[in-house]
Amino acid sequence: MEQNANPWKANLTNGLILGLLGIVYSLVMYFLNLSFNQLLGWVFLLIQIIVLFFLVKSYRDNYMHGNITFGQALGTGVIICLYYAIIMAVFSYILYAVIDTGLLDKQLAFAEEQMVKRGATQAQIDAGMSIQEKIMKPAIMAPISIFGNMFSGVIMSLIVAAFVRKEGNPLIDTTQK
Repeated sequence: MEQNANPWKANLTNGLILGLLGIVYSLVMYFLNLSFNQLLGWVFLLIQIIVLFFLVKSYRDNYMHGNITFGQALGTGVIICLYYAIIMAVFSYILYAVIDTGLLDKQLAFAEEQMVKRGATQAQIDAGMSIQEKIMKPAIMAPISIFGNMFSGVIMSLIVAAFVRKEGNPLIDTTQK
């Protein structure tokens, strides 16, 4: 256990763990042709929350002497999710630009199909698709995915921090933080 651990350095491994989990999950979904299955996306979100819980708890137990405030747990979760977001942005760029350049066309077709199912008019579909065609480029999608993953990462970190926080009694605990 370190006395004053740098949370960025201490959570690099945790961020890599979550990032590798995201890559493996994405590749499995890609190879099974389930990339656009929304139910499995929600399942992965639940898996991410559970894994993030254990990663933040590991940080609390290994670096914070078993005590962590809500703010420290939130910050730890956000740091882990930032590493995850960067890893997934790089992976997404590689997936869309190198591995399968036709995946963008499949994604656009899926988006158009969803608009039709919702009952959008043809003018709405055309307007939506023209915007999506401009945005759906690997070089644009990767940075945008960082913000999207960070948004969900902050929400997941808020949830996890509520359960991981463990504050000791300041009159009994003499551990320096």
